[in-house]
Amino acid sequence: MSAWVLPDHIADVLPSEARHIEELRRDLLDMARCYGYELVMPPLLEHLESLLTGAGEALDLQTFKLVDQLSGRMMGLRADSTPQVARIDAHLLNRPGVTRLCYCGPVLHTRPGAPHATREPLQFGAEIYGHAGLEADLETLLLALDCLKVAKVQMPSVDMADARIVSALLEGVPLQGDLLAQVHAALAAKDSSELSALTKNFPSAARQGLLALVQLYGDEQVLLEAEKVLPSMPAVHEALSNLKWLASHLGGANVTFDLADLRGYAYYTGTRFSIYVQGASDALVRGGRYDQVGAVFGRNRPAAGFSLDVKALVGVLAALPLRAAIRASWHEATDLRAAIASLRAQGETVVCAMPGHEHEVDEFHCDRELIQVAGQWVVKSV
Repeated sequence: MSAWVLPDHIADVLPSEARHIEELRRDLLDMARCYGYELVMPPLLEHLESLLTGAGEALDLQTFKLVDQLSGRMMGLRADSTPQVARIDAHLLNRPGVTRLCYCGPVLHTRPGAPHATREPLQFGAEIYGHAGLEADLETLLLALDCLKVAKVQMPSVDMADARIVSALLEGVPLQGDLLAQVHAALAAKDSSELSALTKNFPSAARQGLLALVQLYGDEQVLLEAEKVLPSMPAVHEALSNLKWLASHLGGANVTFDLADLRGYAYYTGTRFSIYVQGASDALVRGGRYDQVGAVFGRNRPAAGFSLDVKALVGVLAALPLRAAIRASWHEATDLRAAIASLRAQGETVVCAMPGHEHEVDEFHCDRELIQVAGQWVVKSV
């Protein structure tokens, strides 16, 4: 095998795409700051027990593991930043009120999340801690939509669900071994026959409710139908009411519902959402409420947020045009060097063409040139 061949689903990012990713990263962080979110930078690796405690099997299977040569302890390369941010909120900040945090950094997955996905996403996310009301859920949704807007994504579609519906239907049902995982998989796949077989010994209300969920997806009429066919339970009623309220506050966004959707990490405890756009085979954004994510760090308080892969987002956007630049000849003349420095100080890109390579500028559009006119260096259009 050639030494330059990379592992499957791992790739270098070349100049034009890298510039697009970096500019978008800055735009997303600026948008989060507009909402009052503070930037944090968790480490790429940490002790495994800290990284995975309470995170669930799905995150465990996605995490690369290695031995720390200094301590001999097992360490993990993060597959998701939310548990780390929860740790920061619980231990390092430990503020009494609402805390808003955002981040953007690489995560690593043992397997790609989709057939053509990278195993090294650049994860951007925003999380709000300390408020149990729907206002926090709505803020994360609106911020996610504004992030897509600043990225110039056209006509995103928000798909909503609530983890409490399935939890309420399964409350009191004895689940042994991996039966719960199988039920969740059948719901996600909308496999009625498999779900029917798995739940044959469940109480009637739980079984009928779970089977009904498979058909409960579509527009706002889904919520009305759910009120009719799902068992009358306080948690189910509250979840449906919350979904209605949130959808009514999204300012005309295209909203759908899939009450059987359980995809994503197991730490979600309430409303959850996915945002889809044309050209992407999977959701670009996933988020929701995960109130218990900080419990394992000794601070069980409300939490909501979302994350997205900046690389995947760039993949559905039109390529950026080449950045405009000024071409200058390379020379030792003091006045030329001063003119170039002055232009760069003003934010201009000035590319000094090396002798003999005047036409080898690939990643910039040199639409102007720095030339000498009457003893003065001036910029002229090419």
